[in-house]
Amino acid sequence: MSSIAAKLMLALALASLGAGTAAAADAKAAASIPAADLVEPDALAKSLQVPSASRPLLLHVGFRTLFVQAHIPGSEYAGPTGQEEGLTALRSRVLSVAKDAPIVIYCGCCPWSRCPNVAAAYHALRTLGFSHVKVLHIDQDFGTNWVEKGYPVAKGD
Repeated sequence: MSSIAAKLMLALALASLGAGTAAAADAKAAASIPAADLVEPDALAKSLQVPSASRPLLLHVGFRTLFVQAHIPGSEYAGPTGQEEGLTALRSRVLSVAKDAPIVIYCGCCPWSRCPNVAAAYHALRTLGFSHVKVLHIDQDFGTNWVEKGYPVAKGD
């Protein structure tokens, strides 16, 4: 093997290792979110119905197809934060948000224990200094734990 080919292979291996390491560092389990920072669907739905209550910034951190199918009214699509592009979009979205602003993030793509998005979003926001971040605890999926319960839903972008 030529010296140039060996250097190229080493560079490619290091680049892929770096990308894998970054992804692994961001890939945290939903169980890593403190229970005190979880909000149950019924509690969030009730709080959103109070006209005098100030609404948190609601961010959907899952996949666009799921957001388009059904999402919490007033929530914004932030992107799948289990992927670097989604984390970048989330960070961009909150640039102008006060660090003490209430934020609720949610996904609902799959059962809580397998969600690739909520923990990455939660930890990214906490690392950025946001002090009032809550995560909607969706045990099964958004359809089962929100839509089928009759809580308010919006569709489309």
